[in-house]
Amino acid sequence: MINQIKLFFEQHLALPSLEISTEEKIQLATVALFMEMMVMDDVCQDNERATILSLAKKCFSLSTEQAEALITSAEEKRKQAVDYYEFTSLINKQCSLEEKIQFIQSLWQIAYADGVLDPQEEYLVRKLADLLYVPHTDFIKAKHRVNPNS
Repeated sequence: MINQIKLFFEQHLALPSLEISTEEKIQLATVALFMEMMVMDDVCQDNERATILSLAKKCFSLSTEQAEALITSAEEKRKQAVDYYEFTSLINKQCSLEEKIQFIQSLWQIAYADGVLDPQEEYLVRKLADLLYVPHTDFIKAKHRVNPNS
């Protein structure tokens, strides 16, 4: 009984955890938008999720376990978000144009992971590129680097 009371207080009255770093916020924002790309066509395929896992590991130098935890946190953040602004504003403030272009290229990789570019996916990449002030030529070049036949 005492353990249950102790557990209750630890869960409900614990002090909030320390503020997460800017780097962790960028990681969450980036992966949340990756997850949004995955669900954009209403079909979540294993190869899309595998692509996101691979990108998270590569982009942020994470282990598989760390990347999985990031994906889980980012998915929760994505579900709570009302719009893309909370993610794109952070990326705009903290990332260079080259980093934003790399992000757009990563979105194209996720969009093409299942072998089919859905119009909803293309719309999302275009919208995010606009919100991140990525020039249209760089948007197109990133697409062609991922799929030269497009």
